[in-house]
Amino acid sequence: MTDEEYMREALVEARKAYDMGEIPIGAVLVHEGNIISRHHNRREIDHDATAHAEVLVIREANALLERWRLTGCTLYVTIEPCPMCAGAIINSRIDRVVYGSSDYKGGAVESLFNVLSHPNLNHEPEVLAGVLQEECSQIMKDFFKERRRIRRGTQVAEESALEMR
Repeated sequence: MTDEEYMREALVEARKAYDMGEIPIGAVLVHEGNIISRHHNRREIDHDATAHAEVLVIREANALLERWRLTGCTLYVTIEPCPMCAGAIINSRIDRVVYGSSDYKGGAVESLFNVLSHPNLNHEPEVLAGVLQEECSQIMKDFFKERRRIRRGTQVAEESALEMR
């Protein structure tokens, strides 16, 4: 499979998150050409601040491969990893990270921070950014646009209820 095909699989996971009301970020982890783990954000559902798609695929791959080092693996994620996830990538020794869209508010690969290429760290994965960038960006835009619409609708309903009292 190509980088684009693996990213499409990550987008499938992002759509699952979207449908569940989670921020729509999806990730797949590939080892020896096979997807060995796939997840999407689950922070709201699991009530777990660390339940980011990247962390979940890393945990599952560690268990599956029965090792903490994920050398020989490529992580595909729809949105640029945050500082926590970038740290998990470094600590798990993932060889390659491919992401779709930048995160200018929280990205720790290139946007706000450059964690994965920091010269003082003991591991530096190869990074490829911008794979299916438009699709990865659009699902986030759609999600937050819908949330704003719902929030405005809720405010209007609450204001109407108060006026009726």
